[in-house]
Amino acid sequence: MRHNVKGKSLNRDTKQRKALRLALATALLKQERIKTTRAKADFVRGYVEKLITTAKRGLAHEDPNRAVHARRIAASRLNNDRELVGKLFDTLAPRYQNRPGGYTRILKLGPRKGDAAEMVILELVDREA
Repeated sequence: MRHNVKGKSLNRDTKQRKALRLALATALLKQERIKTTRAKADFVRGYVEKLITTAKRGLAHEDPNRAVHARRIAASRLNNDRELVGKLFDTLAPRYQNRPGGYTRILKLGPRKGDAAEMVILELVDREA
């Protein structure tokens, strides 16, 4: 029995999972739309939504210390990529200021030709086309 087993392993060890999550999150935040498998999309979706919520919390407070703290948290989760943290706080957080969650959308594409893995498009909602 699999009691208290949390999360998906994606047939990778911990370092590989963290690297994959960072790569997918970075690609999604930069391009606002990525094509990947369903399992990987589900894996990274919550991570990206939490990052956007953190950025929104940083904008919502008048206290500059909270804004700095939110930026530092986001930077640590995005491997200190200043350009990406800037986009997260300057573009994405104001865009989703009035949305209470659900910043991503998964669109099914069908099976991949080589191995029949279910392919999807993971994209940010309300993005500029």
